[in-house]
Amino acid sequence: MSNRLADAISPYLRAHADNPVDWYPWGADAFAEARRRDVPVMVSIGYATCHWCHVMARESFSDPATAEELNARFVAIKVDREEHPDVDAAYLSAASAFTGNLGWPLTVFATPEGRAFFAGTYFPPQPVAGRASFRQVLDAVSDAWTVRRSEVESDAGKVVSALAAAAEAATSVSDLPDDRALDAAVAQLAEAEDPEFGGFGTAPKFPVAPLLDFLLARPSGHELAARTLERMAASPLRDVVDGGFFRYATRRDWSEPHYERMLYDNALLLDAYARAWQQTGAEWAERTADGVAAFLLGVLRRPSGGFASAQDSESTIDGARVEGTYYTLPPADRARLDPPPLDEKVLTGWNGLAIGALARAGRILDRPAWIAAAREAADAVLSRHRREDGTLLRTSLGDRRSEAGATLEDYGGLAAGPLELALAAGDVSAATAARDLVDLCLDAAGDGTCPFETPGGGDPVLEATGLAVRVDPSEGAYPSGLSSMAQAAHTLYLMTGERRYERAAREGMRMVAAQAIQAPSAFGTSLALMSRLAGEAEQLVVVVPDAVEGSAAAPSGLVSAARRHSAPLVAMATESEAAALAAQGFELFEGRTAQGGVATAYPCRAFVCRIPVTNAADL
Repeated sequence: MSNRLADAISPYLRAHADNPVDWYPWGADAFAEARRRDVPVMVSIGYATCHWCHVMARESFSDPATAEELNARFVAIKVDREEHPDVDAAYLSAASAFTGNLGWPLTVFATPEGRAFFAGTYFPPQPVAGRASFRQVLDAVSDAWTVRRSEVESDAGKVVSALAAAAEAATSVSDLPDDRALDAAVAQLAEAEDPEFGGFGTAPKFPVAPLLDFLLARPSGHELAARTLERMAASPLRDVVDGGFFRYATRRDWSEPHYERMLYDNALLLDAYARAWQQTGAEWAERTADGVAAFLLGVLRRPSGGFASAQDSESTIDGARVEGTYYTLPPADRARLDPPPLDEKVLTGWNGLAIGALARAGRILDRPAWIAAAREAADAVLSRHRREDGTLLRTSLGDRRSEAGATLEDYGGLAAGPLELALAAGDVSAATAARDLVDLCLDAAGDGTCPFETPGGGDPVLEATGLAVRVDPSEGAYPSGLSSMAQAAHTLYLMTGERRYERAAREGMRMVAAQAIQAPSAFGTSLALMSRLAGEAEQLVVVVPDAVEGSAAAPSGLVSAARRHSAPLVAMATESEAAALAAQGFELFEGRTAQGGVATAYPCRAFVCRIPVTNAADL
């Protein structure tokens, strides 16, 4: 039996390399083998820091008898959902036809053409409380494939047809919501607030950072956002020692967390807490933002400057893998243990989230070190993950780069993040790199229904299954490719004045507007952008003399006031940086100087600017 996972980029795949299961990585070879043997495939999807993925690996995939049965009757494919998010999204959608309990590990059985005909999540080694054992599932699926083949293939075809119809309906174009509709969405979310413990719904309870982005963008949502963030900061969801937030809590009162800590959650929450401080000046908001940034820079940051995707929930204590124990210990006891391992792969889109959060939070809270870290991460990811033709790779690990192609999420994230860096620190190279990525996706779309497409198309193996999702608008824990790319395009419009970027942002949001208003909890980033599109474009540019070392640290009351300014777009740059940005076509910076040799603010609405001001009171 070949060991096909031993040299994988993904730590999740390498963790399964020594299983007795004859695993294949995602690719054409697995499906070709299934066709040759005329057997179904089992697609097992998870990620390195997933607790129940570890459990199922220990209970079933490490068991020789179970592996023997799996190898004899199926071709087994192991997928890291973080390396192949498009594969994960497609099979999650297909799995929804068979179970409402979606999550990871995701276990999908499919024809040799990759079309799903049965799916579930975690299956125990023995039947428990009405849940079939994994081996019982294998027997039942194998029997169906052998005895009722035509029925199985018919069901698989119906799933493909249903998903295609649902995808078309989900992206039907409608008008963008006005302020009244957006405030009604805020009211709908307020009705879902847990009045006792904060947050939304009951259990399990997630931080829902994209939703907080929307609430922070609406004046009618500010109090709800601040209340939610304050309660989360004081809850067991936050690790008070290292400062980061865990992925979710299993109880309504935020207790008993699932202890993995994700880059995307903490990046988005850093941004949320910085903006909460901007709106309230509350000490708890600043303190929590400092803690989250300390976790990003002290734990997840890699020597390259990029950020690891996550930290595991489990640590090894007395030779056994235990979930959560490390995090429940006081600092003195914790220091004697090895910390839970990191999933060290650097993901393009998620690093874009971290770059943007560190840059914006660094500007708001006057933390030059955060802005410097954002710049280092941007340089690292752009240099390692960008091909010669300008297209992107999805992930790397150390000096190795994965063959997995980037998704629209990656292009959107790595455009939006460096644009925030350009706004926080006048970084010309970040601004032009971000614009190039947006232009690539606009050009790839051509005259298609969606204004953005992934350059080079999607995964060819996934495309062949018929399950590929052309536009995935969902925003569970972080922005979708569509929303992040539309967000970047809108920022580019505010920086350049080029209407094609505004049109693209509006067209993208029109594809999800109806859905977003009906189900606001699932479209936070999109609604935040729709809120900005509903209002008049407002910009603030602050230019400081070149003599000041670093615009973020400019000793000026005007600069301090600008940090708290409510404009959707605030830019800070030195005179030379502003001139360089203007020379590259970023019209917002045209003619912006530090008048009289002092910091000068240019308040603008829709590119019509008021008289420049040089003191905080006038601003």
